[in-house]
Amino acid sequence: MNQEKTQKTFALLVHACDRYEFLYQGFEYFFNQFWNSDIRCKYYFATEVIDVNIPGFENIKSGKGEWSDRLAYLLREKITEDYVIYMQEDVWLSKPVRKEFFDDLFDFVQEKGHKQIKLHSADIYQTLPTEKFIHGLNVSKVDNARSRYLMSHQLTLWDRMFFLAQLPPKENPWRNERRGTNRLKSIDPEIWHIDYFSQDYSEPINKNQDISERSNFNTVSQNGKLNDEVSHFIELLRKGDETAIAYAKELENHYDNSLTHDGREQPRKIDFVKRIKNWILNK
Repeated sequence: MNQEKTQKTFALLVHACDRYEFLYQGFEYFFNQFWNSDIRCKYYFATEVIDVNIPGFENIKSGKGEWSDRLAYLLREKITEDYVIYMQEDVWLSKPVRKEFFDDLFDFVQEKGHKQIKLHSADIYQTLPTEKFIHGLNVSKVDNARSRYLMSHQLTLWDRMFFLAQLPPKENPWRNERRGTNRLKSIDPEIWHIDYFSQDYSEPINKNQDISERSNFNTVSQNGKLNDEVSHFIELLRKGDETAIAYAKELENHYDNSLTHDGREQPRKIDFVKRIKNWILNK
C-alpha cells in the first residue's frame, strides 16, 4: 500500500539589511495592501541585529557578516520549513497576489518536489514550454545553457536545503549571482519558471494561456539609493493616512537629494588621474 507523502511546509523570507531600515515601512505598507495573508506559509522578516515589529512576521536575526554567511545562517539555524519564497526589503508589491495561485503552486511542488521555481519575469532567462499550467501560466523549464543568469535574488520559490547549498562562505550578493550562475550551469539542475510576477511591469516570457493572473513588484533601490521606480509608490502613499503621507515626504526628500537609505549624501567619485594629481600636489 502506498504511503502518503509527508506534507511539505512553506515560508516567505524577507531578507533585509539593517542599513536599509528606511525601506521597511514602505515594504510593509505595500505588502499589506497587495499580499493575501491567507496564503499558507510562515512569514519571516530577517534583520541583522536591529529589532523590527511587522505584524504577521516573525523577526529573526542573522547577526553581522557577509551576505551569503548571513543568509546561510538563517536557512540553517532559524528557518525549518521545507520551502522558502525569497524576497528582499526593496521589493514593493504593486498588484494583488492571489491565494488560489499559491495554493495550487504549493500542491504542485508537494507532488513534484522541484528544487527551484522562479516566479518573476526577466529577459535573462530562456525557457522551454511544458504541458503544465497553473492558473493559465505555463510551468516552463529554464534552458540553463542559454540563460544569462541562473542565480537570482528576485522572487523565487526554493527548496530550503538546495538554496543553502548555493551559498558558499563570504560572497556578497553580486558575486553570489555571478559565481552562483556558473556553479549552477556546471551541475545543470532542473530549474523551473512561472510568469507570476512581472518585475517593473516586464512582459511575460513563457507561452501562457492567460496572463490576467499576474502580480507585479517594483525594485525601488539601486546602489543604496532610491531609483525612479519609487515615484509611483510616493504618489500612492500621498493618498493614505497621515503616517503614509509623512513617509511619502521622506521618500521624496531622499529621492530628490540622492540620499542613501541611511540618510547620507552619496560619496562623489574622483577619477584615478585626479587622485594621483592631488596626491602629488599634496606631497
